[in-house]
Amino acid sequence: MTDARDTGLTLDPKYDRDGLITAVVTDARSGEVLMVAHMNGQALALTVETRLAHFWSRSRQSLWKKGETSGHMLEVCDIRIDCDQDAVWVKAIPAGPTCHTGARSCFFRRVGSEGLSPVDAAD
Repeated sequence: MTDARDTGLTLDPKYDRDGLITAVVTDARSGEVLMVAHMNGQALALTVETRLAHFWSRSRQSLWKKGETSGHMLEVCDIRIDCDQDAVWVKAIPAGPTCHTGARSCFFRRVGSEGLSPVDAAD
C-alpha cells in the first residue's frame, strides 16, 4: 500500500531517529558515484537553496558545506528523492577531488576475495 509520501509531489523527507537521510552523490556528467553522506533538514534546505552540496557530519556533529576549506565544492545540477523519501540522490559537478584523501571518488577501492585492491581511473 502506498501513501502520499510514496507517490505524491510534496517533499516530506523521512528522517531517521537522528534526524538524517542518506545522500548519494554522483558526477552529473559521467554518472560515477562520488560519495555517500548524510543530510539533516538544514543541509537539504541549503543544498536546494544554494545549489552547493551541504551535509551533516556525524563525526563532528555539525553542518558542513562540501569543499568549504578545500575549494572542491559540489555544484548541484539535480536533486532527487527516493520513493519513501528517506534518501536523496544529488547529481553534481565536482570542482576537484571529492574524497578527503584526494581521490576523485570516495569509492577508489574494490572488495574482492583477496581483500581490497585499487580501482583504475578507467573503471
